[in-house]
Amino acid sequence: MLVIEPERAVRYGSGRDALIEATIRVVANHGLRGLTNRTVAEEAGVTHGLVSHHFGSRDALISAALRYEVERSVSDPVLGAEIRTVDEFADNLVQMVDADADGQAFLYELILEGRRNPELADAVRAQYDEFREATRRQLERLGLESVPGLHLAVFACLDGLVLQYLAEGRSDSTREAVEALRHLLRAVGAS
Repeated sequence: MLVIEPERAVRYGSGRDALIEATIRVVANHGLRGLTNRTVAEEAGVTHGLVSHHFGSRDALISAALRYEVERSVSDPVLGAEIRTVDEFADNLVQMVDADADGQAFLYELILEGRRNPELADAVRAQYDEFREATRRQLERLGLESVPGLHLAVFACLDGLVLQYLAEGRSDSTREAVEALRHLLRAVGAS
């Protein structure tokens, strides 16, 4: 069973990080069906035995990569404590996806696989819960906690924007949608 460990600061060695980052790139570019110890090792430039040594199983590798990517995404400035205004929040959205397109694609691959794999479905739900909570905290920091459920709507919007950006491979429509979101959040803040 694929289990995501509770939220905590994860400290990996650079070799383990390289394998996790290689896993994210392999899944982003070839899907979960393309994920083998051999493809990860090739991507990381190491022997495939090293993947088994660090992770033991494919599920453990996927779990570690999911935890790593969720923590990286949640600590991104868009959802992190550094953002203090609606404008900063909106300005950083497209940059977030540009900077970590493989990580975002990796997460969507796992989301889709979670529909077919009940063991992965729980991890996907936990991932979404973590992202919704990070969005709630960020909106609270921006003074936008007065509308019940706003964080759910904003996260759904962000989720859709990221998916569209990845599918279309361009940011024009994403930037336009982000501008609309900026205006909506300003209006909520002004009310």
